[in-house]
Amino acid sequence: MKKRLFSITIHLGLFLVLGIMTGCKVSYSFSGVNISPEIKTVTVQYFPNRAPIVQAQLSQYFTDALIDKIEANTSLNLVSSGGDIIFGGEIRNYETRPTAITGEETAARNRLTIGVNVRYTNTLDPEQDFESSFSRYEDYDSSQSLTDVENELIELIVEGLVEDIFNKAFVNW
Repeated sequence: MKKRLFSITIHLGLFLVLGIMTGCKVSYSFSGVNISPEIKTVTVQYFPNRAPIVQAQLSQYFTDALIDKIEANTSLNLVSSGGDIIFGGEIRNYETRPTAITGEETAARNRLTIGVNVRYTNTLDPEQDFESSFSRYEDYDSSQSLTDVENELIELIVEGLVEDIFNKAFVNW
């Protein structure tokens, strides 16, 4: 009789523990992403290049990189419009200028800078909305022409910009 009572008690205890564990939902992520469970969709609008100097592929490359980052690091579904979260904005700056002058008054290094204005809208929690400017740069040797290193520099700069934007939107440190 004692064995049967003990067995029933153990089974009831396990049943209660399992019921409590499955009834509670705790979100945890190694990436630090913090998104409300109510948010299911995201819209990333095309980021037009409104910089004084327009690099032809930059708008599409930047937009695609932001989409890729969101898809790889969240469970949000990408929709073409009307997402729970909406990213919009434009590329505002694309410039190269000398940064280090040699003794002969020539540039030893040049810097490519890209600046982006981002509008983030959270339709379910407007207090999370923001509009911010983000800027990143990479230096290159003046013995190289911009056209020789441009694609590599753009890749590095866009990667940094997307990381900054993603962190501001989804990582609450």
